[in-house]
Amino acid sequence: MVLDAFLIIGLACDILGRMDINWLGHSCFRLRGKQAVIVTDPFPPDLGYTLGKPTADIVTVSHQHAGHSYHKGIGGDPKVIAGPGEYEIQGVLIIGIATFHDADRGQKKGKNTVYLIEIDGITVCHLGDLGHVLTTEQVEEVADVDVLLLPVGGGSTINAATAAEVIRQIEPKAVIPMHYQTPVLKRELEPVGSFLKEMGIEQPASQAKLSFNQSSLPASTQVFLLDY
Repeated sequence: MVLDAFLIIGLACDILGRMDINWLGHSCFRLRGKQAVIVTDPFPPDLGYTLGKPTADIVTVSHQHAGHSYHKGIGGDPKVIAGPGEYEIQGVLIIGIATFHDADRGQKKGKNTVYLIEIDGITVCHLGDLGHVLTTEQVEEVADVDVLLLPVGGGSTINAATAAEVIRQIEPKAVIPMHYQTPVLKRELEPVGSFLKEMGIEQPASQAKLSFNQSSLPASTQVFLLDY
């Protein structure tokens, strides 16, 4: 009976699959599920990172700044999503939520789109270049997040202290910082250490990729670092 139970659990995991997350640098991630591959906020070569030649079925663009909208660098003739709305492509549900690039309702830097991406039973939230804490209405829209992709480096987006406040608003299971200073980035941002200090945690070991299904998600909020 115990063996049968393990076989049933293993079969369920095989059916659900595992969603893989790779960080390509800056705010760009590759999310791979059973039915589709999504790339978020692709960047041009002059940013400092090496994008390589990834292919995707879907590309999300949070705003039209060059470092977040280089969709021509992605192969595979992907569907490009670049604004608020509800989209369903190849079994992936994506909801774009209107936000702002600054704390003055976009008067300084314009608009930003936050994306909820439901893939293989996992809800991923990509905040783009969010420039403010969320409103009560936005918190209600961004509900039940499993994995939060969160800018932490300040500059054109939220800084470490505001990022920590946004985490408290959303209460995700897993947090992956993005948009911070690294040795190759040709822009000035705060290092990820400032965010980790704000969260009161030691720097975790960086990983090449993360894989999640519903049964492997942390029970409470945990921060992960990825290699670019």
